[in-house]
Amino acid sequence: PKDAFEKILWIDSDRFGYMINTVTEAALEREKQVVKNEKRQRVDNAPYGYTSEIIRKNLYPEDHPYNWTVIGQLPDLQSATIDDVKEFYAQYYGAGNASLVIVGDIDIKETKGLVEKWFGEIPKGPEVSEMQPMPVTLSESKSLYFEDNFAKLPELRMVFPTVEEYHKDSYALNILGRLLSEGKKSPFYQVIVEEEKLAPEANSYQSSNELAGEFVFRIRANEGVDLDAVKSAVYKALNRFEENGVDEQDLKRIQAGLETDLYQNIETVLDKAFQLARDNEFNGDPGYITKTAELTNAVTAADVKRVYDQYIKDRHFVMTSVVPKGNADLAVSGAEEAEVWIEEVKKDVASEEVGQGEEAVYEKTPSKYDRSEPEFGELPLFESPAVWNTELSNGMAVYGIENNELPLVEFEIRIPGGHFIDPIDKSGLAHLTGEMLLQGTQNKTPAELEEAIGLLGASLNISVRAEDLYLRGSCLSTNFDKLMDLVTEVLTEPRWDAKEFDRVKKASVSELKGREADPRAIAFLNFDKLTYGEGHILGTPIQGTLESTATITLDDVNAYYGSLGSDNAVFHLVGATGQQEAKAALSALSEKWNKKASYKQPEYSLPETAKSESLYFIDVPNAKQSVLLIGKQALPATDPQYDNLSFANEILGGGSSGMLFQTLRIEKGYTYGVYSGLYEREVTGPFFVNGSVRANATLASLEIIKDMLENYGSEFTEEDVFLTQNKVVKQNTRAYESLGAKLGILQNISKFGYPKNYVEQDQKELMAMTLEDFKKVIAAQMQEEDMIYVVVGDKATQWDEVKKLGRPVVELDIYGEMMELNSSGGK
Repeated sequence: PKDAFEKILWIDSDRFGYMINTVTEAALEREKQVVKNEKRQRVDNAPYGYTSEIIRKNLYPEDHPYNWTVIGQLPDLQSATIDDVKEFYAQYYGAGNASLVIVGDIDIKETKGLVEKWFGEIPKGPEVSEMQPMPVTLSESKSLYFEDNFAKLPELRMVFPTVEEYHKDSYALNILGRLLSEGKKSPFYQVIVEEEKLAPEANSYQSSNELAGEFVFRIRANEGVDLDAVKSAVYKALNRFEENGVDEQDLKRIQAGLETDLYQNIETVLDKAFQLARDNEFNGDPGYITKTAELTNAVTAADVKRVYDQYIKDRHFVMTSVVPKGNADLAVSGAEEAEVWIEEVKKDVASEEVGQGEEAVYEKTPSKYDRSEPEFGELPLFESPAVWNTELSNGMAVYGIENNELPLVEFEIRIPGGHFIDPIDKSGLAHLTGEMLLQGTQNKTPAELEEAIGLLGASLNISVRAEDLYLRGSCLSTNFDKLMDLVTEVLTEPRWDAKEFDRVKKASVSELKGREADPRAIAFLNFDKLTYGEGHILGTPIQGTLESTATITLDDVNAYYGSLGSDNAVFHLVGATGQQEAKAALSALSEKWNKKASYKQPEYSLPETAKSESLYFIDVPNAKQSVLLIGKQALPATDPQYDNLSFANEILGGGSSGMLFQTLRIEKGYTYGVYSGLYEREVTGPFFVNGSVRANATLASLEIIKDMLENYGSEFTEEDVFLTQNKVVKQNTRAYESLGAKLGILQNISKFGYPKNYVEQDQKELMAMTLEDFKKVIAAQMQEEDMIYVVVGDKATQWDEVKKLGRPVVELDIYGEMMELNSSGGK
């Protein structure tokens, strides 16, 4: 926020130029645990997490910087010394090796003076020679397999060495990746998905870094599929590409989409800053985005064919077969087992205990300026954008915000109903209906519809949430009317193709099987089931279950679609178009989609909170982390106290400054991050605390969270009130900048009946809140004794530990079913 501009220059110049003075052994040991927890969360405890490590080890030679992953391995992280850190800092953290980008509402002359003041004295540092590209070649292809503890589906990757970022061939390779696998006309889709039915999707893409690049084929197959069949299908698809060549219409479609992407990548001030810094640092030209557009649009069909022949056809590659544990027979024949270092799950937390440690004792670096902390400027209050609204002849309300900075528009149609009107035994029906609506129209095959959208450089997708179905799109503003013609066709002339329904349904089943491998997804699915109860539709997954999906027919989809209407739908529009232009573009939709919603809104009651007495444990053998999810029924978003509860949560778990994060990550080193928040729904949604913690810190983390929740209200202070007010108001300065964020404003206005300037009103409400107001809402909505505790982790090491928390421990399977009595005393 603008009032903190000089303060952030002070902070960032200090930690860039002088941070090393403050580093202690204790601080280093604590941060080691943080990074190790990051690796456990993103790699060790995630399906297919080790794949990148396997590929890098075998694609790049040992002396290449890309031979290892950025995050490294736990033994390497642990062995780093404070001298290593200081040596690295001294070599690379000089002013001569950095780019500083400032984007926003600034005075140029004044800003240059502030930069000179805060950054001008930072030493240039040693000369850091510019690294030259280091592309690699392979003398032979390598095939490796790995049995993944978390994966439920077999996955094949084939990785070819190519070129670095900004290389002239990278633009054609990027387009090649999209031509091979993007869309229903692509050879990968036709062969692997449609004809062979081996996978719900198939991907190919160019991935370029500073020194080298890779071209990747990635296919996550259906359950039980032999990856030999997938490999054969890949070659069949490549042969088809060679035979058919590059279709000029497909090339034009992809280039149109890439042009729109370029605009979308610089929507916000932060987006602009990243783009300028990246292009300057790695290519010496901060304005390179214009050349990117030129070079992308200049790619010809001959260029695409040339890079295919040069880098892919008959070239060596690294191939990985990652299969579920115990299913090595699904790997490609002849593959060798990959070597992967895997951490042993330890039971005791004391072996890796860290603490705050002593404060560093150091002499401040001399300066000709007073380097005391600058004061804040005037508190910047958010000013709501102008919102216009109207109603079409078919009863659909329209809300818009005009924004002309970029030639883009984003829009969505919110159709009430969503998952909430699914029959419980057909949970997932709304999700499948949304998928089917984009599978062609009465006048266009699925491939033709996709091509028509793509040629506009547009995107169109449908998502289903708890209470609504959303059709969302984006495009260049000049193409908005043409895209709306296609939207009208989608909503009024669905195709309901039986073959497409069969494919979509199978893809959904594969996705559901993949979800079974994700500990975090398992935690949230079971938390919802416990919070809402088995008899409530929101206690079932939006995407359904394997059982419910099996019962859904195309007739069910047609009936669900037929119950939706235009009379309660709402159109949200943000971007470079005005109210009159919008009404003209929507005229055909208003005329052709004109029906009343006929579904009956179901009524559900929430369960008693008796379940909160227990801790529910779900076993994921050998999990390197435990996922913790703790919460209770709270409030609907329309409740007058909802905003106050949201404000009251900020100090506890609102981001990295929250108590949960500061204690469990910064002080203890147990986690990469723990947060708390609310579901935003018309019906009652829960308050929750969520994070993944080191396995052997499960009990210690639960004890800390329990203690915080028990004492949060009584220990809330006037200082916490002040911090909350400043934090929320200042977050608002960037929270609504993008077109998507502005759509969120319109969503809240239309869905919850908020006033057009509700953000400003919320600010006033917050600034008027007293300490007593905070304590009141905390006492009413954050009672620890009413919380449900869900833990997903390694039972062998953590079962006996979590019982020490003092709650009865109930064991569930991953679907939320109670386990039978066992020798450990669990159910």
